[in-house]
Amino acid sequence: MPEGHTVHRLARTFASLYAGQTLRVSSPQGRFADGAAVLSGRRLVASEAWGKQLFLGFAPADGSDAEVTGMTSASDVLWLRIHLGLYGAWTFAGAPDTPEVVHAIGAPRKRIGERETTAPPAATEGSTSEGSTSEGSTSDGSTSDWVVPEPRGQVRVRLLGDHAVADLTGPTACEVITPEEKRAVEARLGPDPIRDDGDVEAFVARVGRSRVTIAQQLMDQVVISGAGNIYRAEVLFRAGVDPLRPGRDVPAAVLRVIWDDLVVLMRDGADRGAIVTTRPEDRGSRPGRPPEEALPPEGRGRTRQNTDGTPGAVPSDQAFYVYHRAGLPCRICGTPVLVKELAGRNLFWCETCQT
Repeated sequence: MPEGHTVHRLARTFASLYAGQTLRVSSPQGRFADGAAVLSGRRLVASEAWGKQLFLGFAPADGSDAEVTGMTSASDVLWLRIHLGLYGAWTFAGAPDTPEVVHAIGAPRKRIGERETTAPPAATEGSTSEGSTSEGSTSDGSTSDWVVPEPRGQVRVRLLGDHAVADLTGPTACEVITPEEKRAVEARLGPDPIRDDGDVEAFVARVGRSRVTIAQQLMDQVVISGAGNIYRAEVLFRAGVDPLRPGRDVPAAVLRVIWDDLVVLMRDGADRGAIVTTRPEDRGSRPGRPPEEALPPEGRGRTRQNTDGTPGAVPSDQAFYVYHRAGLPCRICGTPVLVKELAGRNLFWCETCQT
């Protein structure tokens, strides 16, 4: 399941591609036909993420920007709520004059990690590619025709704008909701470290009054929104906290350190499109321990990370401290990293560094 930084990147992508545009919304699969009919012909005026929930706000096409700016809770704004779940993904394609867009985001179980690939140039009118023709404005104000690709797979929702098309497949949740219903969804969610309104004290209070392990609570979207299996393992290692310790036994000061670290790590993940939690000085091999590439395949970490060797990227085998590194030596102390199943998910930790 994509972690919260991925959904925030999605929100930014929609804002970049469609803000202020009147969109044609359809459901090629047919399962969202009624919702698509309600939204089609409306303008996208807001794109928000809260944890793993994506909210796209649509206002009537005849309203002025001034009426909507800063008023996304207005009664005439309808919201498309999306939760990708385990298998959901958005796929994008853009006209030749469109700024570079990410090709696909989501569905890590279908692809390697939460990999983002750049969309290839779209076909123009007269090419042999299949698809329909859409006229849109170019960046210099002129118009150009481009061929919109045909939907691939079971596309639940298609959003077509002036320069780009976005297809949604396999979501866990996809519905049109009112501002009141959106607020009700948000009220059930824990604070989000990426959002400016993330409330650290609400997080500390919720963890501190429960005997449930801190590792389980970090995966509970009612306690904290957006953190997933990678972030929970890595932030607990960085804080030196035993993941099996009851939440109420973790000092409030340590919980604030964990929150502050998640703010930095998750915002960095949203910016770079990859999760990297290791400090530069802790990457690579250490004296007395072989580099991972020298280990047999069964002894190497499996990171599902999308660091691809571009300038500034961190190699995938150096991106994490403990996640998917069971049996490998801890990067700090050399103790083999442990793994156990906890509440249906694998938990990774170092029993020496996390006491």
